Amino acid sequence: MSHEKSLTKRRVQAAATTRRLHMGTGILALITAGTLLAGCASSAPGQAAPAPESSAGSPSAKIAEAGTATPRLVLTYDGGLLVANARDGAILSDHRLEGFNRVNPAGDGRRVLVSTAGGFQVLDAGAWSEKHGEHAHHYTAEPALTELVFPAGKPGHAVVHAGHTALFDDATGKINIFESTKLDNKELPRTDDVALPEAHHGVAVQLSDGKLLVTDGTSEAVNAVKLLSATDAKHRRTTVAESKQCPGVHGEAVAKDEAMVVGCEDGILVIKDEKISKLEAPDAYGRIGNQAGSEASSVVLGDYKRDKDAELERPQTFSLTDTATNTLKLINIDYSYSFRSLARSAGGDALLLGTDGKLHVYDVKNGKEKKAIAVVGAWEEPIDWQQPRPTVHVSGDTAYVTEPATKELHFVDLKTGKVSRSVTLPEVPNEITSIKG
Repeated sequence: MSHEKSLTKRRVQAAATTRRLHMGTGILALITAGTLLAGCASSAPGQAAPAPESSAGSPSAKIAEAGTATPRLVLTYDGGLLVANARDGAILSDHRLEGFNRVNPAGDGRRVLVSTAGGFQVLDAGAWSEKHGEHAHHYTAEPALTELVFPAGKPGHAVVHAGHTALFDDATGKINIFESTKLDNKELPRTDDVALPEAHHGVAVQLSDGKLLVTDGTSEAVNAVKLLSATDAKHRRTTVAESKQCPGVHGEAVAKDEAMVVGCEDGILVIKDEKISKLEAPDAYGRIGNQAGSEASSVVLGDYKRDKDAELERPQTFSLTDTATNTLKLINIDYSYSFRSLARSAGGDALLLGTDGKLHVYDVKNGKEKKAIAVVGAWEEPIDWQQPRPTVHVSGDTAYVTEPATKELHFVDLKTGKVSRSVTLPEVPNEITSIKG
């Protein structure tokens, strides 16, 4: 997934926006001779004015109590975002936001982080649940695109894991980490900030014990991955494990028992038990750049590309990495797919949305296809990675599949293996994510 290129206009917008945002004082971490110092900073970086009075987070907003959780979808289109009911696809709100935008779960079950010019902007999807003893109360309100922004010159990966959200700024190599549930619509939460030595297209994942996985490289080359300790009393982190044998580092996924993988151009790294192991690809160039993990399975689904010189390789092989046995298996198929084709079912099955228009379901234990569900028309991956193409996103037992050619959103019941509903959207959909509500 070659996402590093940005338009000049977006860079100018990002720089201008960042200059306007107030940068707070935080203790930055520096990697030096295998030691990385990390500092806790307040949420002052990017602190904005409170959300508008009409937002879901304001006292005057109309809040309704619901009988059950109300999941919602957030979809991007060229110049805006749609919020839809995840049960029937009804459009609840439309937010204009110029440029190419991306969406990421914020981790609190209510909000979404929009990667846009200037940073990660907070969108409140307007549905949430609050636990009260052994039960919970469920609420809904009007979705709102808040004015809160985590500043980033080039917002990259946003990874939610173990109750924390890690944001990576490709323009600076800076990482902001916050407790996912601390997010609200009034001010940004306190963040732990880590500054890597060089800017690069990277990623960070915080584990349940406080350890932090980070990439390390430059804008020209990224080949290192480090597992850092939790912060000590002086807010310092040290290197627990390191590998420099991962050219073209890209992507990450977490599997069962908190084992992790990071993709390389010649295989994949497995990180578990404070060790980093390299699983070599059978080809001199065997790139695994996108992965989909599941807490229900030790196996990680990944793509697999063999042609280093291709402008755009349309792969016909995918990978299964078993983090329990440290084995890599390649599965050949008779269709192709894109980086937005990979997903996992609630039970851990591997899902691939093929260019043949079918959603293919695989048993990750043996790599055998269990079923193929016809969903969209046949399609071809566009050369430009930012252009819309059929995309799959899973929430619970439903796989949501977009079809840009027809402006449709399809609901696939993974239990029955059938398309249960199709709705026409007002805009051509691009990316999609969801909140549990």
